[in-house]
Parts: sequence; structure tokens; C-alpha cells
Amino acid sequence: MTDSHPRISKAVIPAAGLGTRFLPATKATPKEMLPVVDKPAIQYVVEEAVSAGLHDVLMITGRNKRPLEDHFDRNYELESALQKKGDADRLTKVQESSDLATMHYVRQGDPRGLGHAVLCAAPHVGQEPFAVLLGDDLIDPRDPLLARMVDVQEERGGSVIALMEVEPEQIHLYGCAAVESTTDGDVVKVTGLVEKPDPEDAPSNYAIIGRYVLDPAIFGILSRTEPGRGGEIQLTDALQQLAADEKVGGPVHGVVFKGRRYDTGDRSDYLRAIVRLACEREDLGPDFRSWLRSYVTEEMQAP
Repeated sequence: MTDSHPRISKAVIPAAGLGTRFLPATKATPKEMLPVVDKPAIQYVVEEAVSAGLHDVLMITGRNKRPLEDHFDRNYELESALQKKGDADRLTKVQESSDLATMHYVRQGDPRGLGHAVLCAAPHVGQEPFAVLLGDDLIDPRDPLLARMVDVQEERGGSVIALMEVEPEQIHLYGCAAVESTTDGDVVKVTGLVEKPDPEDAPSNYAIIGRYVLDPAIFGILSRTEPGRGGEIQLTDALQQLAADEKVGGPVHGVVFKGRRYDTGDRSDYLRAIVRLACEREDLGPDFRSWLRSYVTEEMQAP
């Protein structure tokens, strides 16, 4: 680590989306609060940031997102009731979320896309590099992607994005990166980016997934970025400018992730994530796996 590559300490979590793919469940409940087994999805994301050494967390929220703040706040009435009952295990679980990190909140008053949400973090972040974690992507804690990205940024400077190889016919669902290899097997240099390209126009099958470590120069670019795909200010468009001119904010590198990722932004993948995580739990896994095997066997034999 050098003076030009200061230690990263802040994480930004955009959480202002409407969650329309999960209606009617998200009519009154933020999608980030939907449970994955017995914890809301957003808690997994905050835990990941903290595990990577980022204890200062700014959440970008919007209307009807107050439950997010409540979840990471103290609930003295509930804690008192559990304490009186002698329920130490549940008391510990309740207190975990409020003790995880130093939480901050700012509202994205006008939902103008991910790039605009990140721009809302500028006053809090200042001139430091910072991480952005999207709540739709849950990364298994046994595969420390964000920690690796922080290490790469401290070594190489600039910005670092998480990449994952996908089938070519799926690339239109993601931002896509053109890359060059480096001396590190899991690190590539990003030479260009495009948001959700048609498969025939995609420069590679490297998809951008929801983890970024960004140079603060991104804020100046985002403030000048015109709305792009979908009429929104796209973070991918701003990163393309950084990749095209290293003098602005250093190079852009990608960490190619081959670990376990759970996509909770899609209903089918959300259900798969719950099943996978439940199967791997020591307290739930044995009984749940046994039931699941029986259920699947019976379904396959059913006429």
C-alpha cells in the first residue's frame, strides 16, 4: 500500500430499487429485506463488507425503505423481552445486525439508475477509493471476492470490478467487459465496457457482477454522464470512460470470480439460493437435505 493508494474503509450499498420482480411481496416490504433462510438479503451484503475490513457502510435508500434502517438499529423492546425469557441465542442474533458496522443512510430522491445512486455517495466518500456492493448478488463468505478486489486495488490503483464468465447467450443480461490478461491469473485489465450488449456485439463473455472498488474520480465522470440504456445514468458508461483514459482515475482491472454466487434478484434464483444455503447449514442441513431428497424422488416418480 502506498500514499497514492490509500486503504479502503468505506462501502456503499445502493438499495433504492422498487423490487418490481417480486411484487406483490415488495409492495410494502423492501426487496432487500426478503429473507434468505432466516436473515434478510441485505444483512449478508453488509456482513461481506465488514469481512473485507470495510466497517463504514453507506446505504443509498429511497421511499418505503425505512425497514432497512430499523433492521440495523437497536430494538430495545425486543431485546428486553428476549432477555427476560432467557433466550440468549435469539438475543445474540438480534444484536448482531445492529453491531455489524457504522451505518449511514442517504436517500436517492430521484431514481435515475445505478450511476446516479453511486453519485449520491460523493459527499460521504470524499476523495477516497470505496467499494460498491449490490444487494442482488450474494457472495458465499467462503469465497472472499471483495477482499481480493480490495487487495488488487491497493496494489494496482484505479478501479476494480468483479467479472464472471457466462454463456454467450446470457451476456445481454449483464454489463460486459473487453479485457487483456495480466501476470495474475485471476486479474485482467479492462479496456472497454458496454451495458447489456446483444450477444453478437459483445466483446467477450465476461459479465460484470455486483461488486466494484472505485476510484473517487468516478464521481466527476458520473456528474457529467448523460442517461444511457433505459434512460438511466449507467455506472458502466462512467467506468468505460475510466478504462479509456487512465489519466482520469487510473486503470480499470477486473477480478475473475469462479466461486459461489447467489442471485437473489430473480425469483427462480432466489429460491435456489435459499435451498443451497439451507442445505449447507449445520443446524438445518441434515434434516432439510433428507426431506429434499425424498421430495424430489417422489416428484420424479409421480405420474
